[in-house]
Amino acid sequence: MKRVSSTRDPFHLIQLNIKIFNKMNLSNLQPAEGSTKTCKRIGRGQGSGRGGTSTRGHKGQKSRSGYSRKIGFEGGQMPLQRVVPKMGFKNINRVEYKAINLDVLENLATKKNLTVIDKESLVNAGIASKNDKIKILGGGTLTKKLEVKANAFSKSAKEAIEKLEGTTEIA
Repeated sequence: MKRVSSTRDPFHLIQLNIKIFNKMNLSNLQPAEGSTKTCKRIGRGQGSGRGGTSTRGHKGQKSRSGYSRKIGFEGGQMPLQRVVPKMGFKNINRVEYKAINLDVLENLATKKNLTVIDKESLVNAGIASKNDKIKILGGGTLTKKLEVKANAFSKSAKEAIEKLEGTTEIA
């Protein structure tokens, strides 16, 4: 039975003082109220409400001891990963490039007042990350003479840069 406390109850005041002035140490630690639950005790007789089949139901593989469901098992039906056909091919030698268009280079050169654009300047501007391989593509227009250093260039980008007497260098 829960004790109803009033402000005039002396026992309540003593208990309150003990809680406030007691120092915390290893002997009086306990989890926060409501943070722990009592475990479900199964297989402890019919009176517990979880006896008999111990929450497993009657018969079948799932009721037996040692049962563990295999990943992808569908009860004997042909599993989905075997039904769906295998498709495609992943080239292990594929080189992934960060594609950057000429108009992006143009904007960067005007904002930062650059004539040389290399990986470091692109990383500092937040356009590429330090582990990216960079490929310059010919999208947009270029009006400045630039010296561009990248891992690869498209044919149209190389022509556009060299048309304005700029240089392209594979780094």
